[in-house]
Amino acid sequence: MIMPSAMPGRGKKRGRSSGSGSSEVTPEPKKRVIIKEDSKNSKVTHHTHPDFTVPGIPLTLGEGDVGQLGLGEDVMERMRPAVVKLDDKIVQVCAGGMHTVCLTNKGEIITFGCNDESALGRDTSEEGSEMYPAKLNLPYKVVQVSGGDSHTAVLTEDGHVYAWGNFRDANGSMGLTSGGISKDPLEMCPGETVVKIVSGGDHLVCLTIKGEIFTGGCAEQGQLGRVAECFAGRGSRRGVDSILKMGPVRCRKHSSRKHATFSDIWAGQYVTFAKEKESGDIYSWGLNNYFQIGFDDMQNRFIPEWIPSFAAHNKQWTKIQAGQHHTMLLDEEGKVYTIGRAEYGRLGLGENSGEMKEPTLVTKLSDKIIDIAAGQSVSLALTADGTVYGWGMGTSRQLGTGDEEDVWEPVKMSGKQLETRTVVGLSAGGQHTVLLTIDQ
Repeated sequence: MIMPSAMPGRGKKRGRSSGSGSSEVTPEPKKRVIIKEDSKNSKVTHHTHPDFTVPGIPLTLGEGDVGQLGLGEDVMERMRPAVVKLDDKIVQVCAGGMHTVCLTNKGEIITFGCNDESALGRDTSEEGSEMYPAKLNLPYKVVQVSGGDSHTAVLTEDGHVYAWGNFRDANGSMGLTSGGISKDPLEMCPGETVVKIVSGGDHLVCLTIKGEIFTGGCAEQGQLGRVAECFAGRGSRRGVDSILKMGPVRCRKHSSRKHATFSDIWAGQYVTFAKEKESGDIYSWGLNNYFQIGFDDMQNRFIPEWIPSFAAHNKQWTKIQAGQHHTMLLDEEGKVYTIGRAEYGRLGLGENSGEMKEPTLVTKLSDKIIDIAAGQSVSLALTADGTVYGWGMGTSRQLGTGDEEDVWEPVKMSGKQLETRTVVGLSAGGQHTVLLTIDQ
């Protein structure tokens, strides 16, 4: 298998991109996650959909050489958060590998950044137009967005998924479908009612209203969870269409032979995680070269597998975010755990920390955390009072510290634009960070 570190880049502009336990307590009763469809107007809902009643203002920081900051042709980088000037109010921000997607309170989409493989979903033939935010003309209302290295996906209010752009593998461009790169939205899960979407670097994951999971894209590291290793490459006898076309992930509960259904999904660069609906158990599949999916054998998983190291903490995990070689977990008490590769400080456990084979508490975060985000080699955490803490690789300036030094423990993000604003959402891309804020 070709390891990700040996994979070809996206050209010179992509050169720098590749994102101890607590005391024992008696767990609270497990909460049921609501996944439903409104029978009156067929609008799908999921607890991860953005709150359309609290529209905000996006801020960006990090590297912006291909326009991913949305600040214009003259701004190649920002060490502190800067306001993206928009006429629209934003309810969700998403940082892809080298592009940014914003969802407005009207269900419209705004994009900016690298459009080499049509990730923006719009015409950028006019020189420099990709450096500025622009709205897409879509015929439907969107309730959730996701973005990978070179693709963007949207979920409509009636449960349809559309995507545009491209997937890649170790050999280069794969196409979004067997038809190649798509400049226009393509429906990705026809016939299914989807309630949540997430993107890895080059794969897409959809959760349906029935609790089923569909995946499509690159399968080389096992991130699709439905393709055997011998068929994971585009040159297999099953052909590239078998991995690009969205297909169902089959999974049995670890405690019985019953078919598992799921209430939540998350994806990282080369990995996927899913929460089983009834038990809250976490399953994972994909790249495990630094223990980032929870197994201590460094073996990739090509089908879903229950994670004993996650279950051992006896926690209800509310959110999981993964970068290139590390994973962050948020529990229901607002505490953050990390696992995987320690280089550059991405685990937040101190300069003497090594790789972690099981989730380890980030003790320097004393405040309650309500949201987390993982970039390729960075980690971000959002407190209940709207403060952002970051740690990890400093080279891309994603952490807002004002310099390029690596950060080995959580450090508060600061800047003039944060003095009068509260952060309510965040997303970390390959080389940049996007914050969603509201005025105080």
